Amino acid sequence: MYKLSRRISAAVGAAFLGAAGATAAVAVTGAGADAALTQTSFQMVRSAAAAGAGCLNGAHAQVTVQSQGPVEVMKVSAASLPRNTDFDFFVIQVPNTPFGISWYQGDLESDGQGNAQGTFVGRFSIETFAVAPNVAPAPVVFPTDASKNPAFNPVQMYHLGLWFNSPRDAAAAHCPGTVTPFNGEHNAGVQALSTRNFADQNGPLRQIH
Repeated sequence: MYKLSRRISAAVGAAFLGAAGATAAVAVTGAGADAALTQTSFQMVRSAAAAGAGCLNGAHAQVTVQSQGPVEVMKVSAASLPRNTDFDFFVIQVPNTPFGISWYQGDLESDGQGNAQGTFVGRFSIETFAVAPNVAPAPVVFPTDASKNPAFNPVQMYHLGLWFNSPRDAAAAHCPGTVTPFNGEHNAGVQALSTRNFADQNGPLRQIH
């Protein structure tokens, strides 16, 4: 498979607090109500597709995000996944179908115990967004690629999703064998984990200011 994003090793601090039906945390700089939130920790849970199919029982991920000023460092630690399986990790607009605008961050690979670790560096905060000021041509690299984009105003993206890299792997885990575009070659399986434990309009990345 194509590795369009590469993992970057970095140190990430952890914190704690309960919020929005998930384990969440913040670290505060300064004092008062306007102080910046610089750190958070929260859970990803089984996706709606996995829960509906009764697959991936016990699968989950702990995510920590820490602001480094101009960027954030995100660390993902998943457990109880199918063993020795590839997954694809995205920042998404909403946690459930139709998902909205989705940004490919990189890959996770579970080990022989079903655990997977990944560290990503980027903009994972209240400022995470995508925008297309106008229509422009786009390279068609894979058969399902669009040759141009639609224009749209800034869209904030505060949710996370993890997809099976292969429909075959999803089916082997007793999940639906549906083909989705959520990998580098656009022939991924169904969503495995997501932040659907947070409200659509209040995804966990919104906590970081």
